[in-house]
Amino acid sequence: MSLYLLVTLAFLFFVLLILPRAVTELFARSRILSLEKVSSAPVAIVFGAGLRRDGQPTVVLRDRVAMAAQLYFAGKTKKLLMSGDNRFIDYNEPQAMRQYAWSLGIPDEDIVLDFAGRSTYETCYRAKAIFGVEEAILVTQRFHLPRALYTCHMLGLNAIGVAADWHPYRRSAIWFWQIREVFATLNAFWQVHIRRPLPVLGNPEPIFPEKSP
Repeated sequence: MSLYLLVTLAFLFFVLLILPRAVTELFARSRILSLEKVSSAPVAIVFGAGLRRDGQPTVVLRDRVAMAAQLYFAGKTKKLLMSGDNRFIDYNEPQAMRQYAWSLGIPDEDIVLDFAGRSTYETCYRAKAIFGVEEAILVTQRFHLPRALYTCHMLGLNAIGVAADWHPYRRSAIWFWQIREVFATLNAFWQVHIRRPLPVLGNPEPIFPEKSP
């Protein structure tokens, strides 16, 4: 194989990796707003971000729940959809999120749990298909918002985002997240534009059931 061909293939691979991330960044630029400037929406979707060994939310996840609470108390949203992983008996992200939200003063009747939000794609898909969400504020860290916003929009969910960057995260963690996001965004393009996988579903559980006449 010639050097020219190797360089060409390397360049194409680089473009394949970087282009989706660039597209989502441009797409999200006008859709990421501050707490003060974001318009109201019926639901705020809080994405899972892992638990510590003791079952408590990680600092990243606590920041997401804390921002959702700020949106709630500011009158920007009425319900908080906590979406996370609960595949294992001793690993329950949504419940840990709910308990932390309780500690912040969020009433239980305004918390909705999605126990099968195992990925960004599944969270966005289920928010619309199971919980009937048409419009939402997405709550996650800035590095994740472009992919989350793009995915939700491609799945028919109108969304804007607020970054939940409360803490000065470790530099090594930030670098890891940014690198991981490049590959995750490429996978998101594959999911929303080509594969369109069907996540775990079930009976509809609309957050705002239509009232009988």
